[in-house]
Amino acid sequence: MRQTVIQLEQFYASRMGAAAKAMVTRRLDNLWPDLSGRDVLGYGYAWPYLEDYAEQTHRTVLAMPGEQGALAQAGRRGIITCLTEDARLPFADASFDDVLVAHGAEETPDLHLLLSELWRVTRPEGRIVVMASNRSGLWAGSDSSPFGAGRPFSRSQLRGALKAAGFLPTVWSGALFVPPSRRLSSPGIVRGCERFGETVCPSFSGVVLVEALKRLYAESSGKSARLVMRPSFGSAPIGSRASQRNKKA
Repeated sequence: MRQTVIQLEQFYASRMGAAAKAMVTRRLDNLWPDLSGRDVLGYGYAWPYLEDYAEQTHRTVLAMPGEQGALAQAGRRGIITCLTEDARLPFADASFDDVLVAHGAEETPDLHLLLSELWRVTRPEGRIVVMASNRSGLWAGSDSSPFGAGRPFSRSQLRGALKAAGFLPTVWSGALFVPPSRRLSSPGIVRGCERFGETVCPSFSGVVLVEALKRLYAESSGKSARLVMRPSFGSAPIGSRASQRNKKA
């Protein structure tokens, strides 16, 4: 069962949630420094991380899974939130330039179907960032935050899932090196832990972010092509097959 939208809203309204938002947003800003004039989709519970971009984007849409529930978030054009299913997004093909998945990958019943749908609604050369709990980090085992719900992922697992859906992974980043504790949520401690973690143990972040591009020629199976060194025409040489046909005649 998914975390509800009420639980997620309460977490981000807390001191720990505010610290988590600041840490993840810092890394997302490095991946997406400017979204001016772009159409952006947030899947899951992505508003805390897309809020700062809302004034510069051409359009921002929030798609929230039905089991999670949705909050009526207002934008420049009215309500920008909709309820949806993982495998049936209510958008036309190639509708968005950028997609952010936050609190959407860990609890989906079928990650491949979800990523395939997101591939469909992303424009060619569009970007997707999947943000998920890191299985090697401390936050994946915490019951005090939504990052402890569902299935955590390693960086390689997310990259493999994106490749299998047709995306081309390009870069990854990590955040939430500070332990999941309210006592350690002060800005000074958070900044110190982030700098230490990024330098000393980058693989042990609480959250991993993987960015990928939609390339129409990317392999959808995730398997590498077999290199053919020379052509093969059968088990017997052509001359031998010709002589055998003459004997039969």
